[in-house]
Amino acid sequence: MFERLGKRLVLTEAGREFKRYADKMIQLTKEAKNAVSGVEEPAGTLIIGSSESQCTYRLPPILKEFKDQFPKVKMIFKPIYSHTQTRAQLLDGTLDIAFTMEPIQHHDANLHTQCLVAEDLKIIASPQHPLADKTDIYLEELENETLLYTESGCSYRVVLENLFREAGICTSTKFEFASVEAIKQCVMLDLGIAILPEVVVKGELEKGILKELACTKVDTPLYTQMVWHKDKFMSLPLQSFIQLACSTFGLNYIGIQSEKL
Repeated sequence: MFERLGKRLVLTEAGREFKRYADKMIQLTKEAKNAVSGVEEPAGTLIIGSSESQCTYRLPPILKEFKDQFPKVKMIFKPIYSHTQTRAQLLDGTLDIAFTMEPIQHHDANLHTQCLVAEDLKIIASPQHPLADKTDIYLEELENETLLYTESGCSYRVVLENLFREAGICTSTKFEFASVEAIKQCVMLDLGIAILPEVVVKGELEKGILKELACTKVDTPLYTQMVWHKDKFMSLPLQSFIQLACSTFGLNYIGIQSEKL
């Protein structure tokens, strides 16, 4: 089960396999407790993975209605930053459900994905930026700009990095932030330019305190998507949460059997 590595003990391959089953048993125990505790009135805990932008701009209407329907259900939010991280946490039961902003993913045999809404991306700058009022900006003109990025692996950061890579552009000055709100504030102060979802910057663009750069159109479509494990026990609160999310975006949701999603 264990082997010594220097001064540390680490799991052997058999130990890692045993841990995978132990994690499943712990998750099933938690779900069983949640199911029993909700016999009279649904209770328990719902662990939701979401990026900051989705938690701030997409989820509040869903959360408000869900709380009204299930006041005894505790909601815990965990930050997610990449598809790889999200998938791993859904598979090991760390998350009950997650909201991602990604291109449409290829079929995953272990996960169910519900696409909710398309997300446009905007390359933004402060109104004082030299390129703010210019039309037909070439991507090459951004080569020497300071780029304000979200964390590595974030889908819209990847989009901009791919655009630069395909154009043969190597940018040198980059700042990395964990918060899109921090990025917006720094862009307003003309510290650099950034790429963010339109839903995040719509208010600032309308007020004129941020400007969209008339640059190469970002053609890579991203979508807010809701993802959960195909073998997840579908408690009443979880099914209702999925239903609320779908109806919020004008989608119909047909119930899914708990044993097969």
